Amino acid sequence: MSGKERLSASVDAGLVAVAQEAVARGQAESVSAWVNDALRLKADHDRRLGALDDFLAAYEAEHGQVTEAEMGDAARRARSRAVVVRGDPQERGPGQGRGAA
Repeated sequence: MSGKERLSASVDAGLVAVAQEAVARGQAESVSAWVNDALRLKADHDRRLGALDDFLAAYEAEHGQVTEAEMGDAARRARSRAVVVRGDPQERGPGQGRGAA
């Protein structure tokens, strides 16, 4: 990317505060730099989602639509191979197991 362009945008006050805190902690050079990084991350995220959409469309064109059952099976297989990297899974209470947010 070349050059900078001035931008005027309305931003949620809470997000401005987070950006200012990042600057105060030395995690960002300026609020503008923090916003620039956030926009870059969003653009990368959107690009990746688009690539995933393209991949799924090509896969389904060749192999047929991925079903809910197939997605459920894949999720169960992934969970069964997951490795706990923090805490003891035996000590977790309800709602604190795999997949809990």
